[in-house]
Amino acid sequence: MAKVYGFEGVIPVVDPAAFVHPDAVLIGDVIIAAHCYIGPGACLRGDFGRIRIETGANVQDNCVLHSFPDAEMWVGPGGHIGHGAILHGCRVGANALVGMHAVLMDGVEVGENAFVAALAFVKTGQAIPANSLFAGQPARWVRGLTADEIAWKRRGSALYQELAGRCLKGIEAVTPLSAEEPERPRIGWAAQPNKPQAAVKP
Repeated sequence: MAKVYGFEGVIPVVDPAAFVHPDAVLIGDVIIAAHCYIGPGACLRGDFGRIRIETGANVQDNCVLHSFPDAEMWVGPGGHIGHGAILHGCRVGANALVGMHAVLMDGVEVGENAFVAALAFVKTGQAIPANSLFAGQPARWVRGLTADEIAWKRRGSALYQELAGRCLKGIEAVTPLSAEEPERPRIGWAAQPNKPQAAVKP
């Protein structure tokens, strides 16, 4: 079970159909909906404001989510928060993607289907329109997204929704093997979301 802490009587809520890794940390006013995936090392610290993760969203390894008092940190349905991202008091729209190690400051609004590129810094109060790509430090509009890119992102988030279900059944603490076994099995996945070149190089 994850490291879950109540704070002054407010206890995190995790839907039974969500997966929260045992090395994630949930504190206080945190609400995680069904089919979410919360990765190892993620810290959702609801000791000031509320943190709400909507259905089918994922918050990957080593992300930090927090906010100022009385604010709400919100990730919409199907939101996709990449490894190491920091989100503070912002709102991430439905099916939006926040790239690895991006930083989103207070009052940021990320529109539906928008992409925030890896390593981007999004300034306080900035609005990112739906269906657009923002990149840079500070982040700026690069271009609109194609239907193929938005569909690619949906496939990637669907994999994380599947991963949440598979982890609920198949992840376990074990002792490592001392040597690789002959004909070592691979972990099987039915589909891979091929990365469109435009999404890699803005």
